[in-house]
Amino acid sequence: MIPPAFDYHRASSVGDALDRLETHADDDPVVLAGGHGLLPDAKTGAASFGVAIDIGEIDRLRGVEDGTGERERADDDGSTAVGALTTHATLAESAAVRRAAPALTEAAAEVGDVQVRNRGTVGGNLVEADPAADLPAAAVAADATLVLEGRDGEREVSAEAFFQEDGGTDLGDRELLTEIRLPDAEADATEAGGTAEATGGAYAKKTHPATGYALVGVAASLSLADGTVTDARLAATGVADAPVGLTAVEDALVGREPDADALAEAAERAGAGLDPEDARSDVAASGEFRLHLLEVYAERALADAAASAAEREGVDR
Repeated sequence: MIPPAFDYHRASSVGDALDRLETHADDDPVVLAGGHGLLPDAKTGAASFGVAIDIGEIDRLRGVEDGTGERERADDDGSTAVGALTTHATLAESAAVRRAAPALTEAAAEVGDVQVRNRGTVGGNLVEADPAADLPAAAVAADATLVLEGRDGEREVSAEAFFQEDGGTDLGDRELLTEIRLPDAEADATEAGGTAEATGGAYAKKTHPATGYALVGVAASLSLADGTVTDARLAATGVADAPVGLTAVEDALVGREPDADALAEAAERAGAGLDPEDARSDVAASGEFRLHLLEVYAERALADAAASAAEREGVDR
């Protein structure tokens, strides 16, 4: 299908993009990044707009910075900063992001196909907030902070708060997502109470064979000290309209050694509080089947995350 006619503007800076959003407020403006979500939706009629504001040439929004590179960033708080226009391919290959949030790099490597990963952007994926997308759950598991900029300045919101239960986001109509910040977990060697702590992560996904989206995907982050889980963060995609935090699994793991029995017992709690009647159900999978997959892939993500953390802890020692 051919999308309805719309006006196109290429923004030269974040300020220019924000000005154009304000100027064209009555024309149903949208922001165009990689275009792999917006343009297909326009062709099918799922998205309707009068003005597209292309931010794809704003260099400030591209790349990864961990304090050792040249990419401009708002501050130097020790976090790893990912520009909103960073492609999935760049994210998947980033050593800095892998150190800070290994589940996020694994999720980026699972997005779509090669063409989508080379063109699609991290920011676009997060803002689109598709309930079956890979990155939102990984951002929640990574405890990421999203930087939103408007004409009155910038504000920070946690990934967990950014994604809303109804499938929407906390992004204002006149705001841009400009940066994703990953906390400095010191994954290779963090001193916590005098004990070396290591953090690992993983993403496990049951892929829809036709679309590449997740029927169910689970992102996990585990921290170990002396072989015991000191912190756990898990989030799932594909089971609801927004990423779902698996708090029952997290609670079951902290204070235990992540052996096979502990991981299996924890994964059995992945569906705690989730009703099959409320879970996503479509021609691809019923809600009941998705909750079954949730337990299976939670266990796989946990096993890989635990192995990753144990390997780092072993290197630390």
